Amino acid sequence: MALGVYITFRILDFPDLTVDASFTTGAGVAAVMISNGTSPWLASLTAFGAGAAAGAITGLLHTKGKINGLLSGILMMIALYSINMRIMGGIPNISLLGPDVSTVFSGVKVIVLMPIIVVIIKLLLDLFFKTDLGLSLRATGDNERMIRSFGTNTDTTKILGIALSNGLVALSGSFVAQQSGFADITMGVGMIVIGLASVIIGEAIFGAKTVFRATLAVVLGSIVYRIIIGLAYQSDFFEASDIKLITAIIVIIALVFPSLQKTIKQKRMARKRTSDLLKSFEQKGGAN
Repeated sequence: MALGVYITFRILDFPDLTVDASFTTGAGVAAVMISNGTSPWLASLTAFGAGAAAGAITGLLHTKGKINGLLSGILMMIALYSINMRIMGGIPNISLLGPDVSTVFSGVKVIVLMPIIVVIIKLLLDLFFKTDLGLSLRATGDNERMIRSFGTNTDTTKILGIALSNGLVALSGSFVAQQSGFADITMGVGMIVIGLASVIIGEAIFGAKTVFRATLAVVLGSIVYRIIIGLAYQSDFFEASDIKLITAIIVIIALVFPSLQKTIKQKRMARKRTSDLLKSFEQKGGAN
């Protein structure tokens, strides 16, 4: 999920709020298909496709419909609530618990399977970003006007990037539904903030000078985020319902800290220059 958010917010510089709903789309699609006897792996891949379709529509609204990026994401997020309810048959919660229900985690521990899946997706993304299409996608986020002057259709790259992002988010939702044993219509609320927290924390701690390092930082940042949340739960001050508040505070700190650090560094350098000037004047005065 964090890797999906990284694609839109960092590579494309696109504020995509579709994430909150496409996460639920992936969970709902997987839950419905698995409860009807479909292979959990096929259900997960279908969830990826459903999320990618939602992201593509957001991209079309922005590029072809000329709707503001933030607004197009909000519109799709609102529309997906009703679509998700239809996918789930009008039921706000679908259970995946039972002896006859098989998930990707049946007979395999989550701690064993998920790192393998995450590493595979990370490496595939790294390879994709080295292809001509991947480079065009990265260039679109860096300098859209320049890459358009080279003959690249930036509308296509934007749609592709947003679709890929939401596909990964929906895939994450399908895995979470299978791991937790249910899919709920509200389970995607606040996911965009969690994804942003993972991206920002990862970049702040591990750096993002190259694509390989950036995607690794995002993965590690999501782990650090969960550790922080776990530590917060251990204290007596926070309750289980405070997870959104904790996440918001983490994001605020992660966003403010680099700017604060830069300001402190600039002030320190300014004081040093002033001190050096005063010493220079004093030496000249002594010499005179």
